[in-house]
Amino acid sequence: MRITRTLGAALLVLGLAAVPAAADSSPSPGTPSGGAPSRAGTSFRDATEIGQGQRATASAATGDYLYWSFPADSGQRPTVRATVRLPDAHAAQTWQIDVYDGLRRRQSCQYGAATRTAARGASAVELACVLRTVRAWSEPWANDPLPGTYYVRLTAVDFGSADLGLPVGAEVRVGSEDVGGAAAVDGSLAKPLVPGIAARSREQDGAKSAVLSAIEPDDGWSSGRWTDRWVWTAVGGVLAALAGIGGYALTRGSGRPSRVPPGA
Repeated sequence: MRITRTLGAALLVLGLAAVPAAADSSPSPGTPSGGAPSRAGTSFRDATEIGQGQRATASAATGDYLYWSFPADSGQRPTVRATVRLPDAHAAQTWQIDVYDGLRRRQSCQYGAATRTAARGASAVELACVLRTVRAWSEPWANDPLPGTYYVRLTAVDFGSADLGLPVGAEVRVGSEDVGGAAAVDGSLAKPLVPGIAARSREQDGAKSAVLSAIEPDDGWSSGRWTDRWVWTAVGGVLAALAGIGGYALTRGSGRPSRVPPGA
């Protein structure tokens, strides 16, 4: 009976301790900071920075390349959505969004319609790309998403020559789902893959080196920090210890019977 009460109390305590970790796995689209950007860059170098949860808009023309950038940290599964508002009169057009990581490697979409064709006269086309979960570390040869800056490129990849230069309106939204300890790995990057991270605020000849990117997650970069995987590892270890104690108590019996003489 004492063993049962001990096991019950231990499970209750561990269950209460794991509740905050489980809560951390809920979707976290991010908090907008500042006003919504109303322009887009034309290359990787001048990509417009947006935070997760922000809605960015831009006016452009068919044939333009539009670039935005956003931060993504380990354990997050980013989702990029784009809407292109088309003019009243146009032929069929195919639009596409591509997402690149901090090393400018194109990242494949886990699911979502990253390429869609708008029929003749359609008023808008909507695109979506759900990336793979960002990992804190990976092998050098792998193409896994890593913490840092991600770039979104939106462009028309197939359209008639008569549609070249027609005005369009673009809207991009970025969010993410926090996967939590399920995506944790044994390792972390020394620095996130952010432009200018190697020149972060070190004084050189009396001047500070510039950091090219000013965006980062609301809570800072957490690559390699504590994750809820540690909670479940501790839970498993404690349960294994309690199971060993309980098994020993059940199998050891009550000792040598009194009627059996010592040494028998």
